[in-house]
Amino acid sequence: MPHAAYIYEALRTPRSKGKKDGTLHEVKPVDLGAGLLRALQARHDLDTSYVDDVVMGCVTPVGEQGSDITKMIVQNADWDESVPGVQLDRFCASGLEAVNLAANQVRGGAGNGYIAGGVEMMGRVPMSSDGAAIAVDPSLAMETYFVPQGISADLIATQYGFSRDDADAFAVESQRRAKSAWEDQRFDKSVMTVQDQNGLTILDRDEYMRPETNMQSLGALKPSFKDMGETMPGFDKVALMRYPHLQRIDHIHHAGNSSGIVDGAAALLIGNKAFGQEHGLTPRARIRATAKIGTDPTIMLTGPVPVTEKILKDAGMNIGDIDLFEVNEAFASVVLRFMQAFDVDHDKVNVNGGSIAMGHPLGATGAIILGTLLDELERSGKSTGLATLCIASGMGAATIIERV
Repeated sequence: MPHAAYIYEALRTPRSKGKKDGTLHEVKPVDLGAGLLRALQARHDLDTSYVDDVVMGCVTPVGEQGSDITKMIVQNADWDESVPGVQLDRFCASGLEAVNLAANQVRGGAGNGYIAGGVEMMGRVPMSSDGAAIAVDPSLAMETYFVPQGISADLIATQYGFSRDDADAFAVESQRRAKSAWEDQRFDKSVMTVQDQNGLTILDRDEYMRPETNMQSLGALKPSFKDMGETMPGFDKVALMRYPHLQRIDHIHHAGNSSGIVDGAAALLIGNKAFGQEHGLTPRARIRATAKIGTDPTIMLTGPVPVTEKILKDAGMNIGDIDLFEVNEAFASVVLRFMQAFDVDHDKVNVNGGSIAMGHPLGATGAIILGTLLDELERSGKSTGLATLCIASGMGAATIIERV
């Protein structure tokens, strides 16, 4: 009989701009992750020798993030030497995949207590600096109608009828909600202050936000993917070969309605009932179901829709059973399509803003949004939530949690 997997804690760092002028740029990935693990251990006086494994997502595992960054983080945190660590990469959903893998290990009886999360320092280790077979191998790229993610996001908008104004209005609302959430101190329980070696604060809040954003300021921004689509190298033609019923692609996305490049990390403590009882921990939620799925690699980012259909079917639930949703705001059209497909009211989706406002540290975001979902379920007195992310190359991942 499978065991239940519970979330006992969910912590994250604040997110800083993923550039050289970002506040966390001075912090190495191995130090950011280690600080998070030390904070989690200290909060519960946890005997780390009882942790079966640490699983962390990292999408660009090269340079400072290479060579199984998770194990390096565990060692740097001075955890018991018996604790192993593994890094995984499912692109943008890596942090959620880490949680799902840990939860399913617990549910299957392969251990009692895990740490799951992710780390990504995009300002120190640039996105795509690890290369990609599909992007550099013409035979594979042409066979699969490969286009960059931005073209895919614009393809979603064209295919499903979302305008530039729709995307910009969504982005403005994301900024407004994030500002309100910080003002209401909704993230206080889960955001760990990043400190230097002298205990001085480096960063204690998300710094990427632009709360002054409005429709006028967004309207002045140039579409980010128009040139690569229409001129050189002309990816629109590739996408239209796969979707010949469309006459053209409407390029609506830009820096203001797409997710931000940021640095950040997250960690969740997951275990079975016995683990909690043995260590004096109170479960906050049960991980009810997990799922992943593959989708068309050209339109690429529609994965949240079929993976949500799959996870609901697997769990014997319907969309009305979910009180709150966290759908990663990789691009505005991704979330607009999710709400359209399920006829879900925006009041239930990303109620505290999302990656458009606060940024998307690739390997950590999935764990971040699951922690945000749990915090909001508790704050609002609701019961059941679903977190999902689109994934490069055409995939989707999802997790359903319910408070206990």
